[in-house]
Amino acid sequence: MHYFERIRKEYTILLRSIPSMVTAAFVLSVVLMNLLASRELYRSDYFCLNCGLALSWVSFLCMDCVCKRFGAKASARLSIFAMAVNIFCAVLFWLLMQTPGRWAAYYSAADPAVGEMINAGVDSTFAGAWYIVLGSSIALAASSLVNAFTNQWIGERSDNGRFSGFALRSLVSTCLAQFVDNFVFSALVSHVFFGWTWPQVLICSITSMIIELAFEAVFSPVGYRVSKSWEKENVGETYLIHLKEAHAGGNA
Repeated sequence: MHYFERIRKEYTILLRSIPSMVTAAFVLSVVLMNLLASRELYRSDYFCLNCGLALSWVSFLCMDCVCKRFGAKASARLSIFAMAVNIFCAVLFWLLMQTPGRWAAYYSAADPAVGEMINAGVDSTFAGAWYIVLGSSIALAASSLVNAFTNQWIGERSDNGRFSGFALRSLVSTCLAQFVDNFVFSALVSHVFFGWTWPQVLICSITSMIIELAFEAVFSPVGYRVSKSWEKENVGETYLIHLKEAHAGGNA
């Protein structure tokens, strides 16, 4: 009980310490990625892309900011929180889609039969599939751990406090974590349920990682300024003090 009470307390302090806009952006990007991942953006004989990559860089940029200020453990815990919210939303969407209601698109159809098909299609999109939710959750968990601890490991050795240091730890960790995220999801979901071949899985994982890494590179100056402003304004000082006290108590 003592362990779980400590975790609960640290979560409470952490979620109060991280600026709400960052938490909201992170959670929203994860939830929307789960919805958009079921739609292909492009498919060929060699590689496939889904619409989820349009937002995945947002979550990784948020994790990089959190990791720099609060540490790898905080970044990983925020990811677990976002994953829990995503699962809750997926269950809520599924329950609501079981009701007999109709979407507005139904009434714009000229024929009732067509309207029913449209309604069923939208329902299936929001209701999602268990394998998409499960695959995205496993992929997020694995990539979050890779991103958080790679980011911190590089930061402890090469972060000079300037943008170059932030960019190095951010881009390298994002590169590795995005590949893990794409590969795990593609292997568990796209290969098994969508019929992707293993070359498609591998090429998709690499190409998606490159696209997402490009977004990260473009917006990393924003992440750097955000994390530096947190340091100047002592954002999250309560959480950092709590960690120091807990660590000191553990070594006593």
